[in-house]
Amino acid sequence: MNDIVIATHGLAKSYSGKPALQGLDIEVPRGSIYGFLGRNGAGKTTTLKLLLGMRRPDAGEIRLFGDVITSESSAIAARRRLGFVSEDKELYNYMTVGQMIRFTRPFFPQWRRDLEEKYLELFQLPLEKPVPKLSKGMRTQLMLLLAMARGAELLLMDEPTSGLDPAMTEEILKELADLAATDGTTIFFSSHQLAEVEQICDRVCILDEGQVVIDGVLDDLKSQYKRILLVFDQEPPPELSTLPDIDHLRRHGRTASLLAHLNVDALLNRLRALGASSVEVRPITLKELFLDHVRGK
Repeated sequence: MNDIVIATHGLAKSYSGKPALQGLDIEVPRGSIYGFLGRNGAGKTTTLKLLLGMRRPDAGEIRLFGDVITSESSAIAARRRLGFVSEDKELYNYMTVGQMIRFTRPFFPQWRRDLEEKYLELFQLPLEKPVPKLSKGMRTQLMLLLAMARGAELLLMDEPTSGLDPAMTEEILKELADLAATDGTTIFFSSHQLAEVEQICDRVCILDEGQVVIDGVLDDLKSQYKRILLVFDQEPPPELSTLPDIDHLRRHGRTASLLAHLNVDALLNRLRALGASSVEVRPITLKELFLDHVRGK
């Protein structure tokens, strides 16, 4: 069994000459919950469409479940093994909730009736209610049911909690974590909700301008990166911006804030030698890691 469910190598895609992806390299291990982050226009939606076979790449390779996706037939074969929750939550408007479930169920031999019943009760979805009359939150819940109950090996999720209240969001995150832990389901979680990603994901990838800027195990990244806060008696010296091993630097008056993850101890000694009257090292959050790598670009 291949331990890498999603792999892309040198993946590139442009629209009207404007690059959307520029050599995307990612690997998503089986059973992981992989947070896929980026600003609007960073290339997240393009990546999802390429993974689903809805678009063809200009260059590079996609492997799903260890198999190279080279044609429509290979993309269809892969789609039988995955579930997808789209950001716009598209459903058939001429059906009721019950009809949507009965229509979808036969396409997936691994369909889980136990999960179908569990989510119907959890979401309290009215089977006879027409799809057009569902609230945004109920549409989200129905699409989650259709994806999560199909017994998929991989779930591709684009803003899966949009429209849900905080209590239901917590329930969904718990159910996704249970699927990964108990069934080994791989979850590709694309979202702007950084707190949710930090809560549920064990790996994260930050995308900016079609390129990966951060990729790794979330706990490792949070332990490697440090926020260093400096206070000087006067404005920070110009030499500060020339020091090696600084990822990002911001100055304000007599203070400076920087992000570093290499040779932190040696860097601290150099900062003190520059005359900093106060040097404070703090742990970093996923939100800080994200903002420092995409801010101002």
